Amino acid sequence: MNDRAPLVFITGASSGIGQALAQRYAQAGWRLALVARREAALRDWAQAQGLGPERCGVYAADVADVGRIVAAGQACLSTQGLPDVVIANAGISVGMDTAERDDLDVMRETFATNNTGMAATFHPFMAPMRAQRRGTLVGIASVAAIRGLPGHAAYCASKAAVVAYCESLRGECRPFGMKVVTLLPGYIATPLTAKNPYPMPFLMAPEDFADQAFRAIGAGASYRVIPWPMAVVAKLLRLLPNPLFDRAFAGRGRKPRRSSTAT
Repeated sequence: MNDRAPLVFITGASSGIGQALAQRYAQAGWRLALVARREAALRDWAQAQGLGPERCGVYAADVADVGRIVAAGQACLSTQGLPDVVIANAGISVGMDTAERDDLDVMRETFATNNTGMAATFHPFMAPMRAQRRGTLVGIASVAAIRGLPGHAAYCASKAAVVAYCESLRGECRPFGMKVVTLLPGYIATPLTAKNPYPMPFLMAPEDFADQAFRAIGAGASYRVIPWPMAVVAKLLRLLPNPLFDRAFAGRGRKPRRSSTAT
């Protein structure tokens, strides 16, 4: 494999969207730097895809552990070089009820993973990307960022924060020739959505999402909802007056809380 092939760094790569993105970039001939908590599962997947160490570096880290994910990024820099694209994909989604004390910990953990973990993922690459005046940072948000849904307070708030954070970062990076891409997936058929007790319109296969995301990232899109019909729905929901919105979602099923789904 040409060691000058472009390099992509992806967190949460052992399943779901992250794994689909890894596969799509591999198909396009990119080198991979993949991060997950489940290192063994990730190595097994890479081996099954025929991706040897010259094509794929694997790093074990929980993005909620700032020291570990920063160390993973630094290890990538020293062994594989500076990525062309960094995708902060790792995230968690758990229902919460503010009346329950344990769910305050759920909210803290959600923000530690979905928000602080994203910033920590980007951190090791900021200075070298600025120095070389190149690079693309990709934050995976969600259409759940558009409106707050009952029972989803931690997740919706964290993904709204991703959108605002990436917008701020985009302005900071522009003078250095860097791009920041914010992607908002709709409902994607992954382990994260498998237990949702409510209808999921426009449910999309992760491979289809990855293909559209690959093209959006390559085009340097600053903000993209995938799939596009969900973008229309999201805009309509944003325009819906609060009394109508509240009435429409009053009886909607809620994402299971950790205490009700623990295994």
